[in-house]
Amino acid sequence: MRMLGQPIAVVVIVGAVLVWAFSGELDSIEKANINAAKLLRDTWDHLVISFVVTAMVVVIAVPLGVIVTRTWARWAAPVVLGVATVGQAAPAIGVLVLFFLWTEWEGLWAAAIPIAVYSLLPVLRNTVVGIQSVEPALVEAGRGTGMSGSAVLRRIELPLAVPLILAGLRTSLVLAVGTATLGAFVNGGGLGLLIDTGYKLNRPTVLITGAVLAVGLALLVDWLGALAERWLGPKGLR
Repeated sequence: MRMLGQPIAVVVIVGAVLVWAFSGELDSIEKANINAAKLLRDTWDHLVISFVVTAMVVVIAVPLGVIVTRTWARWAAPVVLGVATVGQAAPAIGVLVLFFLWTEWEGLWAAAIPIAVYSLLPVLRNTVVGIQSVEPALVEAGRGTGMSGSAVLRRIELPLAVPLILAGLRTSLVLAVGTATLGAFVNGGGLGLLIDTGYKLNRPTVLITGAVLAVGLALLVDWLGALAERWLGPKGLR
């Protein structure tokens, strides 16, 4: 029931808001923004930004976290984590605007790259902490059986660190979905377009619809992350 409650609540709330929005008397601006084609397109663009950000975070943060836990690179762990902390401590809109001013890019990548920098820390930190928290006796036992360093990492350290890595990925996913609304400011699309239009043109129906859809996506992603933590971790730790 705990696992089912969240998606059911999201479906009920989002469904109620959509029924309210479509059943009201809409003017021409509201009709241009609140229609099935527009909502599906903006939601899809929002998901694309979020998935691209997630892929970038995993590809960068997990290998980097593994590298700085190796004996020869442990000195770099505080530096790498410090840089990632600065990236997340800065306001997301500031990172996005600075990246735009620097590159003058627009579109998907102009939104995804700075949002990935903003969302990097939870996965990186949890990868480092997860590997460092593996019992040293288990690592020594693996080496005592003749395993190489890479085999110990692959068969002992990473599997035991998976729950923490997944927890960090869950946090990064929620951050990515939330900050993806800022993609509208660099022509990246997404539900931020509805929020921005509703605010600028004083159309509360458009603003509320976009905001509720964004919140609903974030909650669904959080729920999927919870499922991943429950089912993708080592069987002995479930």
